[in-house]
Amino acid sequence: MTTKEKEKVKKDDYEKALSAFDQAMKAFHKGDFTRAKELLKTFSDNFSSETELMDRARVYLTICASRQKKEKIQLTTFEDYYQYSIMKINQGDYEEALKSLGKAGEMKPKEGKIPYLMANAHCQMGETDKCLEYLRKAMQIDKFFSTLAQNESDFEPLWEDKKFKLITRMT
Repeated sequence: MTTKEKEKVKKDDYEKALSAFDQAMKAFHKGDFTRAKELLKTFSDNFSSETELMDRARVYLTICASRQKKEKIQLTTFEDYYQYSIMKINQGDYEEALKSLGKAGEMKPKEGKIPYLMANAHCQMGETDKCLEYLRKAMQIDKFFSTLAQNESDFEPLWEDKKFKLITRMT
């Protein structure tokens, strides 16, 4: 094998290692520490020669282990579910936020901040139609959400959208 071929193989191996590490980091940043730990262990088994990435993997494995040991949060009240969903939105875990908001909405179906936050989560996920549907529900409960949505930076991608303008101006 020529030097050039060896360099290409080494580059290909590094790209594979980088891709595997990236997958683990995606799970980590979503808060799925069990999955991140599995992916980091697989990475460690398959790419132990990549010392720089291995050092990082060891650190993240330690973090995953400590975060998995944390006690599960007991959610019981409307406020628990509501605050937890805000935390999950801020972490970028929109699916988990929507589940929590669904439970909060069952407890207080006439609370406008629930469909408003659901609209926010759907907007962050790029689901415009669902976002607008929940935004409309929130504004039917309280017209204040119209003003809030027009000034909330999370809804900025929709500020020029005709449907968004129509919905927020109707109330």
